[in-house]
Amino acid sequence: MPTREHEIWLDLIQERPSLAADLLDCVRPDTVPDFTSARVESGDLNDHKPTEYRADTVVSLRDEHTDIVAAVIVEVQRRQDLRKRWSWPAYLATLRARLRCPVLLLVISPCPDTAIWSASPIVLGHPGLILTPLVLGPEQIPEITDAGQARLNPELAVLSALVHGDGAGGEKVLTAMLHGLDHLEIDRAQGYIDEVLAMLPVAARQILEAMMSTGTREYKSEYARHYFGKGKAEGKAEGKAEGKAEGQAEGEAKMLLLVLAGRGIDVPEDARARILECTDLERIEQWGRRAGTAATIDELFG
Repeated sequence: MPTREHEIWLDLIQERPSLAADLLDCVRPDTVPDFTSARVESGDLNDHKPTEYRADTVVSLRDEHTDIVAAVIVEVQRRQDLRKRWSWPAYLATLRARLRCPVLLLVISPCPDTAIWSASPIVLGHPGLILTPLVLGPEQIPEITDAGQARLNPELAVLSALVHGDGAGGEKVLTAMLHGLDHLEIDRAQGYIDEVLAMLPVAARQILEAMMSTGTREYKSEYARHYFGKGKAEGKAEGKAEGKAEGQAEGEAKMLLLVLAGRGIDVPEDARARILECTDLERIEQWGRRAGTAATIDELFG
């Protein structure tokens, strides 16, 4: 059964088919022909024989006259599977015969080892006939930290967050992604946020949660529902304000710990507990102002 980590790549391409060309461009720019539109095609790659072939996604690239200039077979590969070295050539040949256009194979592999395996040339037997898949691994996904670039291509910004959100520049990547989602329809943006929160490692997820809890926009993720929704069940404005304040305090506390960690300041367990358990937003903000200059945890608490 396909996993969430498998489906998110395909869902984003379904949402914006031209993303397939963007991802190809990350691997090898000279393979993408000029085109004006893109659409998702049937992934069934069967011929008249009983053997069934089905690609994860097929995208056609079309010119201004809607003629197909190329087709892209997109396969998400999360583990090594020797059967694909027999079926991938069949995918290309069958789709090429059906659409009568150049066909490209893009293999997306979030796992570095699997990416290396997927990129190995496939010798077909006929002299000179060798298929070398175009593979998009973690190294080929751009690390998007610019808000403007994220707004131009929010789906690529989401993929950047999934791949690089837990790296050294993770905070900038996640910030850019949030800016990139600002102009999208709320349901679409919420769906992307939920997927990213579900798949990020714990540390990176906490950073994103902290950003969301201190922001002005509410998302439908479990985290946001928990903190922004406190008090709503009782239907009292006071309960709502209190729940939101507690969520903001916890978000600020987590961000404070990230700042201290980034500055290399040792935070003992009792100090960490004191910060995380504090619900006084004003006090946490005071600690936050000191975090930029404090040399020790004692100086932070003053």
